[in-house]
Amino acid sequence: MNVIVRLLREPLTQFLLLGLLLFVGYHGLGRAGDPRGLPRRIELTADDLQQIGLAWIGQGRAAPSPEEMQILVDARVREEIFYREALAFGLDKDDAIVRRRMAQKMEFLFEDVAALREPTADELRVWFEKNAERFTLAPRATFRHLYFSPDRRGASARDEAARALQKVVGKPMDSPDATALGDPFMFQDYYGDRAPDDVAKTFGPGFARALFQLTPGAWAGPIESGYGWHLVWVDVMTPARAPAFEEVESDVRTGWIEDRRAETRQKAFEAMRARYEVVLPKDLSVADLATLPVRDVPPVAAVAPQ
Repeated sequence: MNVIVRLLREPLTQFLLLGLLLFVGYHGLGRAGDPRGLPRRIELTADDLQQIGLAWIGQGRAAPSPEEMQILVDARVREEIFYREALAFGLDKDDAIVRRRMAQKMEFLFEDVAALREPTADELRVWFEKNAERFTLAPRATFRHLYFSPDRRGASARDEAARALQKVVGKPMDSPDATALGDPFMFQDYYGDRAPDDVAKTFGPGFARALFQLTPGAWAGPIESGYGWHLVWVDVMTPARAPAFEEVESDVRTGWIEDRRAETRQKAFEAMRARYEVVLPKDLSVADLATLPVRDVPPVAAVAPQ
């Protein structure tokens, strides 16, 4: 008896017993049959093999050799086996990532249905007229700037930029006297035909907003950016405008299709939603739930009506 007790206390013995239990349990499940009735036969059709080969070529590679094709087929079989076994063990249950992915696939199915029909030219023109504001072309500016660095000038950078403005009033954009007043800038001194978003990426949104309020043909400022202070000369300012249909026809087609897809998804969801009843515990409304601490919010159950 003492020998058995000592053996049972040995880590190696415990490991072997655990392995034996797992082995017996796994084969017991196999003999009992798949709890989800998943088929044990994996059949790859000619279309499956063609898709495997096309996916390989789609990565910029040459057609797979017989050896490479065998590796790809083995990988597909391995994936299918793991997928089926995961389903058999219920690994898809209560998995937020799996749920989210399946919901996305449902939306993709609706999008495919919505994209089946091509819009007519008349439909696109009518839709464009109703949604013309979506295609408004942003204003654009061509400008030069003089930079005044806080690193070099400290807290007086803005005041020195303001004094420099008095010196450059009436001077042309490319005057050497004007350019000599500023500090070296890490990027460009001259920017051609830039939209507000482009300017904001370089100088910040505040600078972009101020820039597009300036009158072309004169020095103005100081305007602050993320780098410091600037005097700015706007050379050309192109105002925002509504384009003609012919200029944006391809974008209009894309927008029309996106709207049809969104409309199809919404209608499909509303049809599915009508089959369900959302039950909130304790007669709490959504507004009530929003006021509760997160840890105290009870789960919301969705059940199909009887």
